[in-house]
Amino acid sequence: MQFVKPIALLLSCAALAAGADIRIGIIGTDTSHVPAFTKLFNEDASAPDHVAGARVVAAYKGGSKDIPESANRVDGFANTLRSDWNVEIVDSIPALLGKVDAVLLSSNDGRVHLEQARPVIAAHKPLFIDKPLAATLEDAREIARLAKEAGVPWFSSSSLRFGPIGAMGRQPGASAVTTWGPGPFEQHHYLELAWYAIHPIEVLFTLMGPGCESVTRVSGKDMDTIVGRWKDGRIGTVNAARPYSDYGALVFQGKQVVENHPKAATDYRPLVVEIVKFFQTGKPPVSNEETLEIYAFLDAAQRSKEQAGRPMPLR
Repeated sequence: MQFVKPIALLLSCAALAAGADIRIGIIGTDTSHVPAFTKLFNEDASAPDHVAGARVVAAYKGGSKDIPESANRVDGFANTLRSDWNVEIVDSIPALLGKVDAVLLSSNDGRVHLEQARPVIAAHKPLFIDKPLAATLEDAREIARLAKEAGVPWFSSSSLRFGPIGAMGRQPGASAVTTWGPGPFEQHHYLELAWYAIHPIEVLFTLMGPGCESVTRVSGKDMDTIVGRWKDGRIGTVNAARPYSDYGALVFQGKQVVENHPKAATDYRPLVVEIVKFFQTGKPPVSNEETLEIYAFLDAAQRSKEQAGRPMPLR
């Protein structure tokens, strides 16, 4: 069993009452996901994209002064939550936890996720952690260890897993899968690919499933190519472009090659629907084991780059 505490002990009686919305708190208002997710939760129930069952009621700004993408946006997104969606902005994580049933940890900076997750786990609040899960494999594993010991359910996922490409589902009959997407770096994150290339990498695992044993990474000026060998002999490849590209996938099945290259690969609503289901049931739509293997893949890719492209086993 992954979690020892039933969801009834993790959510308040009020949230579990018939017809009551789960009260969500947000940690980190420095990503565009925050207003986008909140809109889906908090807009009028008659809106076509509204996601029922939960509501964002409070947020803690957080923010990282040494990352411009965080420092330049944290106040603006917090003001949008307050003015457009009547979300209370609080001055600490403990203050937030006293007002909510579940938490979206959305800080843009993966380095702070372990520190911010600790009090959430200690308060036994179900937890969704936005990408990147952490800045290192060690931090990712520590989050998982703490949550398992406390019996607190958590999951982390790219929205692409539940979008048009991810909807292809597992491809067990494929000999190889290739995905592509943007892969810019952020200088403070040791796992360079976790910052943005995590998205096409998560799509790769969505289509391939877990089971990767080694990773080889070739780094160029504007592109990184990461090749994983699965234990059953299948090959998974990710092309991460800098600064940005669109998303897509190729699935190789014998003589047939299936391409999925949607014009609009990013739609947050399917992920938000899964988040609500998770908060209601305590059952993550992506296993924690698979998520940790993705981070072991990122770690092996980083070590491969440091060793001039040598294949590296997953730790």
